[in-house]
Amino acid sequence: MSPHDELAKRLGVDIDAETLRLALTHRSFAYENGGIPTNERLEFLGDSILGFSVTELLYREHPSLSEGDLAKRRAAVVSTRALAAIARRIGVGDFIFLGQGEKLTGGKNKSSILADTMEALIGATFISNDLETARQFVVRLVKPLLEDAAVLGAGTDWKTHIQELAANRQLGTIHYAVVGDGPDHARVYTATLLIGGTAYGTGTGHSKKEAEQQSAANAWKVLGPDGAAGVAEQQSS
Repeated sequence: MSPHDELAKRLGVDIDAETLRLALTHRSFAYENGGIPTNERLEFLGDSILGFSVTELLYREHPSLSEGDLAKRRAAVVSTRALAAIARRIGVGDFIFLGQGEKLTGGKNKSSILADTMEALIGATFISNDLETARQFVVRLVKPLLEDAAVLGAGTDWKTHIQELAANRQLGTIHYAVVGDGPDHARVYTATLLIGGTAYGTGTGHSKKEAEQQSAANAWKVLGPDGAAGVAEQQSS
């Protein structure tokens, strides 16, 4: 089985070899190989199909949600973070055609490249099949995310929520202690959220910003209205 037959098997869709290769061709590889076509047009197409498919799924399965809540959920599952997580789970990074510069800087694990490639693969699914096949492909990819509260949090600015909560409760100064580990091309950051010197949440990510957001999201589980600290405050009031 060829590497790209293996990827098609993991994706669970039939994509013709030429279209699949195009979907995996990053602009850095195209530039180094005489300006061959890139996956950007397929990415453009896939982005539209992704948005439509997620919107329809949310509309049909959540009839009681407001337009605002639907929009937040859609933003969460079509975010770069969510799409990159899907790509990592499938192992898409190992199949992307990258230029030497991107290879050396860990391009196969960069969230932006992984997310863009997933959109291109959605576009490729449509080109090789039809809209319904592409829609079902999207639904299969994102449905688990719609049941994951942590993923839905990707559409929420947790740092702002925590800042407002800490100010309202006069908990003290907010500080994110961030450390990085691993080589420069594959560095993973760990952030710990400290409020008034007390640690409330820790998160990891491939950037400092992502790690800080994750630590704030985890702190919200403790400090928010439904968290232990939030419930205790409500009971004492």
